[in-house]
Formats: sequence, C-alpha cells, structure tokens
Amino acid sequence: MTRKPVWQPSASQAALESRAQQLAFVRGFFARRGVLEVETPILGRCGVTDVNLDGIHAQVTAGSRTGGWLQTSPEYHMKRLLAAGSGSIYQISRVFRNGEQGRRHNPEFSMLEWYRTGFDDVALMEEVSDLVCGWLQCQRPVTIQYRDALERWAGLDPFAATDRELMRRCEQWMEPEQLADLGRDGCLDLLMSFAVEPHLGRDRPVFITGYPASQASLARVSLSQGYETAHRFELYIDGLELCNGYWELTDPQEQRLRFEADNQLRRHSGKPEMALDEAFLAGLEQGLPECAGVALGLDRLLMLKLGVQDISEVLAFPFERA
Repeated sequence: MTRKPVWQPSASQAALESRAQQLAFVRGFFARRGVLEVETPILGRCGVTDVNLDGIHAQVTAGSRTGGWLQTSPEYHMKRLLAAGSGSIYQISRVFRNGEQGRRHNPEFSMLEWYRTGFDDVALMEEVSDLVCGWLQCQRPVTIQYRDALERWAGLDPFAATDRELMRRCEQWMEPEQLADLGRDGCLDLLMSFAVEPHLGRDRPVFITGYPASQASLARVSLSQGYETAHRFELYIDGLELCNGYWELTDPQEQRLRFEADNQLRRHSGKPEMALDEAFLAGLEQGLPECAGVALGLDRLLMLKLGVQDISEVLAFPFERA
C-alpha cells in the first residue's frame, strides 16, 4: 500500500465524517439528560502525581507566572466546577500524555469525561452502557470482578498472592531485576495487560470492577471479602480498554495523603515529584458533592465503530503528521 504524503490526513473521509457523527451523538445524549457541557483549561498550573502518567511541561510566560502543564485529563478543573455548584457536567477535551504512542495511543487524544452528582459507580456504569452501546449498537456489558479475572486468566489471586509469586508469574515478560523495580502494583498491571486484557470483551462488552485499594487513585475504597477494594470500573470491548470510572473520593485529607504517596512512588521509580494541585484540594475542602465520574477515550470508541486496529486511522493528523 502506498504511504500517504505527510501533508495529507491519516484518517479517511469516512472516519472524519464518523467523528462528526460521534460528537453529535454524545452532545445529544447529554442534552436529553440535562447534563451541562463545560470547557476547562488544556494548559493548567499543575500536572498529576499519578506514577503511571507522564505529563508534558509547557514553557509559558504570562504575567507573573511561568511554566504549566498540558493536562492529562480535565478532572481537577471539572471537580472545582462541581465544588462551585455546577451540577452534573461533561466535557469533550483534548488531553496529553508524554511517551504514549502506538497502535492504541497518541500523545494527544480526545477524551469524553463526565460527572454525575448523586450517582455511585453502579449507577454510572448503567449510563456508560447506555452511551457506548447506543453508539456501537452492541450488547450491554457483563460485569467481572478484578479478582475473578486475574484468577481465571492469570492463574493467581491478586489479593492473596505474595510479591514473589507475582514476580515469578511475570518473568516471561521481564527480567527479575526489572520486576523488583516495578513493585506489586506494577506486576499486577503487567499481568492485566498481557494475561487478562486480550481475553476481555470478545463475546460482549465487560466491566472490570473491584480493583485493589492500592489502585484506587481518586476513587472511594470499601471492604469486600476481607480486602479493601476500590469503587472503580473499566470497560473493555474486543480487548480494548475504553474507559475508567470512579465513585469519587470527596475527603480532602485522604486525597492529599494519596497524592503524597504517589510522590513517594515517583521518587522510588526515579521520576520527578509533582507539585500538589492546591487549587483542586481547596475545592475538595469547600465540598465536592456526592458524585461518580468517568473518562472515556473517544478515539478508541471510534476505532471500535469503524472496526480499525490503529488509532492513526481515526485521527486526522496523528503525532508523526501533526
């Protein structure tokens, strides 16, 4: 196949038209439900502490301020709106993550993020199903517990297995000294990526729920079968992770402790520590309403709609053409 000249778009005309239809569908979906569309900054004062995300620093000077970060998600700004009384909101945003490029990743991509006041994770999963299955015209998802998925496809109990057992199970993909640097959650992520995810959502969409508390991020935690688990879900279709949702943590002190723990992990892994977003934490202090939120990759959703395997086929100008 002849390679397109670099000036031409990577996506076909049909993909561009399907993108326009997708955006219209999303906006109509939320308009019918009375959810407000908002816009928040792509360039913010802070990045994120999450050890699994690398932001892109921006060299900006404006008045007395210098520097900034291209946002990996609109989450912190949207939660500040929620704390200010916005009610349920959604946003279609361009977001940025450094070092992420491949068949399923581009450093810049389109994210749909929304927050529903008064919802928990179970109620939000229903709404995610309505949106995704309404657009794809597919079966509604089934739900599988994280623990059951790891036992079935990785052959171990992620809560009861020792660190050494996890490392031994991962040695087919990485050397022991590399695995020691990954830590427990890194090994679990490796197992999820290579042993479990390829099997998920092949017959019908599937939600994975009940993640370990150490992977809660900004989600609430509760006790389940003797172990602390996160009120977090991810949706998979045809082995592709589509979204990540939480019943949101509203405790500002607990959130600060989690950010500080993230920075400890960053130090251990050789990554720079990140300044805590004090404006976001101040919003939590003011009072975040009871809510659930989810971030959904619109490019991946479009890949599923068109049946393509490479994200460049749904982007007008992926990074190598931008």
